[in-house]
Amino acid sequence: MLDDLDRGLIHALHIDGRAPFSGIARVLGVSTQTVARRYQRLRANASLRVVGLPDPRRVGRSQWVVRLSTSPAATRTLAQALARRPDTSWIKLLSGGTEIFAMVHVPHGVDDPPSMLLHDLPRKAGITSVSAQYLLHSYRGGPTAWQGIAQTLDEEQQRQLRRAHAAPSGRPSLDRTDQALLDALRHDGRAGYADLARSTGWSEATVARRLADLRAHGTIFFDLEIDPVALGVATQALLWMAIAPAHLDQVATALAGHDEPAAVAHTTGPTNLLAHALCSGTDHLHRYITHRLGALPEIRTIETAPVLQTVKHAGPLRPGP
Repeated sequence: MLDDLDRGLIHALHIDGRAPFSGIARVLGVSTQTVARRYQRLRANASLRVVGLPDPRRVGRSQWVVRLSTSPAATRTLAQALARRPDTSWIKLLSGGTEIFAMVHVPHGVDDPPSMLLHDLPRKAGITSVSAQYLLHSYRGGPTAWQGIAQTLDEEQQRQLRRAHAAPSGRPSLDRTDQALLDALRHDGRAGYADLARSTGWSEATVARRLADLRAHGTIFFDLEIDPVALGVATQALLWMAIAPAHLDQVATALAGHDEPAAVAHTTGPTNLLAHALCSGTDHLHRYITHRLGALPEIRTIETAPVLQTVKHAGPLRPGP
């Protein structure tokens, strides 16, 4: 079970994933050593990790939502194979273990992501059907993640943690010279400048300057991964909704303000709004769907797909033991 100090540390890292422990300690009113110790404990016991990620819109990449129906015997092996790919994120097992959900990141102009995704998989991988929807707009997700991790610190504490970005001076886009920096930050968004300098071959001053520019331009952001069970989440579900286009923006904006969704996105396809709901249990999910979403007549249909397991989060797979 997490206490208020754990939750305060998580909230602080949600605000600024690279905030120094000394600054977090001042805000929380404890020692730097205590913050560092709690951080290591959360990494070990709650799968806490900060990851640095590029903003897809700024690096010329599109995002696709892919659903794979599979035979139960092949689902986990296939999910692990997809999770090892560098172009996937948020691999989830759904619907009793017969479906896989994946986000696929492809360069602009690729018009057949399922073929690209499945090209390297064995022909007898147990896939029975594939569907893909283009993600058109995100209302919640990425650096504006689930509100359940952002309910501990008061406004003054949050203000102290928010970074004042200097005016950017360098180039806003990523290029091949930035790849080593991005690879290191994908695995550990809190890697120190000395570690990043070793990974890139740059000086620490160059690393600090380039990272500051990329953050100031919004080219990269820092996401927080944590096992939601540690935060009291017992039930997760993907909600696929069909809404008339005239009402979609209104409904999506309303959902983005609810406590339950960790992500809300407009997609192509017969269901044009996708939400990822995190709830304390099945009764909570039932109430959310029937009372909160049911009060929105603009939602024509809802398909609910329970999440059994998240195989991969936003960042790369973590190394095994």
